[in-house]
Amino acid sequence: MVYMFLAEGFEEIEALCPLDLMRRANIDVTTVGVGSSQITGAHGITVSADITDTEFEFKDVDMIFLPGGMPGTLNLAASKTVIEAVERAVKENIYIAAICAAPSILGDMGILRGKEAICYPGFEDRLTGAAISDKKVVLDGKVLTAAGMGAALDMGLCIVEIFRGKEYSNSLRKAVIAD
Repeated sequence: MVYMFLAEGFEEIEALCPLDLMRRANIDVTTVGVGSSQITGAHGITVSADITDTEFEFKDVDMIFLPGGMPGTLNLAASKTVIEAVERAVKENIYIAAICAAPSILGDMGILRGKEAICYPGFEDRLTGAAISDKKVVLDGKVLTAAGMGAALDMGLCIVEIFRGKEYSNSLRKAVIAD
């Protein structure tokens, strides 16, 4: 199961584009609202989360996904549930995905040390110990990072490749006219 945490002020495309692709690929994904089941993104789009953070249990987790946006990233970083989920994912060698400003959370936690990573321009100093990439999407071990909204489609397809394989991901890429 992929758990995508949504906090007030999240970047809508960074969450919804990968979410859509994962659901098209029949990947089990649950959205988790931080503080509420109704979460409003940075551009005024309100999303109904599948569950709230108080309902979240670290069970059958295959990936933790953190969309960026402001103040969404700050609200994710302030959530004890989010931080504990990320810490446990690291401990259990489970995938973690973060896009835009959200890789700064991983950097602040020391998770990116010795890893190649990318983030939204201006947050590089928060990727403590990372080798900053010039790619839009970077998978290094079990850590997936992406630069921002414009990389959301490629990030979603990378997640599909992780869970469904390259052939399936390429087929989906063609079906959604990604190129």
